[in-house]
Amino acid sequence: MVANTIKFLMNNELVEIENIDPNTTVLQYLREEQFKSGTKEGCASGDCGACTVVLAELSNELDSENKAQLNYKSVNACITFLGNLHGKQLITVEDLKDGAKLHQAQQTIVDNHGTQCGFCTPGFVMSSFALHKHNQTPNRDEVLEALAGNLCRCTGYRSIIDAAITSSENAGEDSFAKHYQDTVATLNELKKLPTPILNGNGNTYIAPQNIDELATELTNEPKSTLVAGGTDLALSVTQNLAVVKKLVYVGNVAELTTIEETESEIVIGSALPYSEFIDTLHHYYPDLGDMIERIGAKQVRNTGTLGGNVGNASPIGDMPPALIALGATMTLHLNGTERTILVEDFFLDYKKTVLKTSEFIKSITIPKPVVGQTLKLYKISKRLDDDISAVLAAFFIEKTPTENGQKVTNVRLAFGGMAGIPKRGSAAEAALLGNNLTKESVAQAKAALATDFQPMTDVRASDKYRMTVAQNLIEKCYIELQSAYTSNVIETRVVNN
Repeated sequence: MVANTIKFLMNNELVEIENIDPNTTVLQYLREEQFKSGTKEGCASGDCGACTVVLAELSNELDSENKAQLNYKSVNACITFLGNLHGKQLITVEDLKDGAKLHQAQQTIVDNHGTQCGFCTPGFVMSSFALHKHNQTPNRDEVLEALAGNLCRCTGYRSIIDAAITSSENAGEDSFAKHYQDTVATLNELKKLPTPILNGNGNTYIAPQNIDELATELTNEPKSTLVAGGTDLALSVTQNLAVVKKLVYVGNVAELTTIEETESEIVIGSALPYSEFIDTLHHYYPDLGDMIERIGAKQVRNTGTLGGNVGNASPIGDMPPALIALGATMTLHLNGTERTILVEDFFLDYKKTVLKTSEFIKSITIPKPVVGQTLKLYKISKRLDDDISAVLAAFFIEKTPTENGQKVTNVRLAFGGMAGIPKRGSAAEAALLGNNLTKESVAQAKAALATDFQPMTDVRASDKYRMTVAQNLIEKCYIELQSAYTSNVIETRVVNN
C-alpha cells in the first residue's frame, strides 16, 4: 500500500506535499516554496553549513520512563532531498523564537557578539541548537565537533565558540520542549502511514518500509537510484544539474538501519548513519572512530551511511580501505536471496562493483579485535576536518612476541587514493608477513609498495607525492607500534620488579 504524498512537521505544522519534483532539495523548498530565507545557500555541496537545519525524528531507543523520544540532528538542507523529510519534524532558524523571546542558541550569539554580516549565523545557530538538545553543558571539544561543518569569513570563531559553549542548563523550556509529547504523538502517527511516494516533472521518489518492499521495487524497476543520506548523489543534482528519474530512499527500511553485536562481530545496516555507530566502532577501534569524525562534518555524518560510502565505489572513499584492512564482509540482497563477500572483493574497477542488477547492500560485518591485533589509520588531506583524502592508509597488523621482537603473523595494508579502486598492497604485505617487525622489513615493504601501485596525478596530489606519502605511512606505523611496544615492555618490567 502506498500514498502519493509525503507528510512531515514544519515546526509544529503538519505539511502534506504532492506534485513536486523529488529532485528538489530541502533548501530549495524552504526558500522557493515556503519563502523562508533564513536558511542560506553558500556552497550547495554540504561544505559551508550556511544551510543547516535540524530534523527531529523518533529514536530507536526509549527514555528512562520507556517513552518514545526524539533525536535532533543537524543536516545540510542543500544536499537533503525533500522526500527524506517524510515522518520527521523540520526545524529552521525562523522556528526558534518563542514569541518575542530569542532562543538560547540565538541569544548567546548576541551576547557574545558572534555575528557580523550574518550570512553564516543561522547555520551556526542551528548547529548549536542541535548540540544543546543532546548536551546542555558541552565542553570545547564537543562544540568544535558540532560546529566543524559551519564556516565564517567575518567574525572569527572565538565568539561563536564561546556562544555555543554557554550552558543552556538554566535556560528554561523552549517551545520544542513544551510541544515535545505532541510532536512524538504526531510522528508516531506518521510512522503508521503507507509507503510514501512523491511525483513531479515526470520523476518519482519512493521510500519502502521493509526489505521485501525494497527488493520488489528494485526488481520491478532495476534502473532506480538508491539514496540514503544523499551526501554524494545530491551533488550531481546541485552541482551538475543532473535529474534523477527515480529515487528509492532506503532510510526507512528497518532491516537496513540497525546495529547488532555478537561475541565476535559488529553488524551494521547499510542505511544506518555514521552518527549512530561511530561510538561503537571507536570503542573497539579508536583509530577508526577518530577517522570517522573526519568524514565530512556533523551534518554529513548525521545522514551519510556506511552502505553509501562503500556502494559509491569511489577510490577515495574513507571507509573501504579500513574495512578491507579489517577483513570485513558484506551481505548483498537480491529479491529474497542473500550472499556474503569480502569487502575487498566488492570492487572491480573504477566505479564498478560486483553488484548484480537489482541487488543491494544489506549490511557490513566487522570482526572485533583480539589480543595482538592493531588497526592504524592515516588520512592525508589538505584540511583536518571535512575534506576529501589524497591518500588513506589502513594497516591491520597481528603480531606474536618472539625472543628477538615481534613476528608479524597476519597483515593487511589497504589504501585509498592509490588506484582506481581501494585495494591492498600485496607485495608490501609479503615483505612483512612471517618476519619480525624491524627497520629492515619495513624498508623492504616500502620498496615493494612501488610494485603494488601506480598512483595517478590529479588536483589533490601528484603520483610521486602519493607514493612517497604511502611509503612513509608504513614507516610511521612501524615507529608508533615500536613506541607502544617499548612502553609496554618497560611497564611490564616495572611491574615485575
